[in-house]
Amino acid sequence: MKLVIQRVKYAEVKVDGKSIGKIDKGFLVLLGVGHDDTQEIADKFVKKIINLRVFEDENGKMNKSIKDVNGNILIVSQFTLYADCSHGNRPSFINAGAPDKANELYEYFKEKCKEYDVPVESGIFGADMAVELLNDGPVTILLDDNNL
Repeated sequence: MKLVIQRVKYAEVKVDGKSIGKIDKGFLVLLGVGHDDTQEIADKFVKKIINLRVFEDENGKMNKSIKDVNGNILIVSQFTLYADCSHGNRPSFINAGAPDKANELYEYFKEKCKEYDVPVESGIFGADMAVELLNDGPVTILLDDNNL
């Protein structure tokens, strides 16, 4: 899995101009699923996100988690995180997981986040989505198997 986590003041995802997911303070999570990903791997990423301390405490230090600040999560599928641009200028997405498996893990990931009593919104897997956000900080964290 590959994730881009952005701390946001708000974020919204639309399909065909219609809002389908919207949050205030929290995380916008762009989620890419690879061939070898499993539910066990998803569990580790969910735990990492829930406990990630990147919200400011009373001293202005990044020391609070999403639960500590009563934040929300907006999860958007993003197979292009697996773009391979090493051969020419047209990206290859051969390392992205097959759509059926990727959708299954995307849905699983969303449900696991909800188990931590954090409000979760989401996009629609495979849809052409427009994502709007106001990055807070800016704070952007990249997670993959190398830094889990």
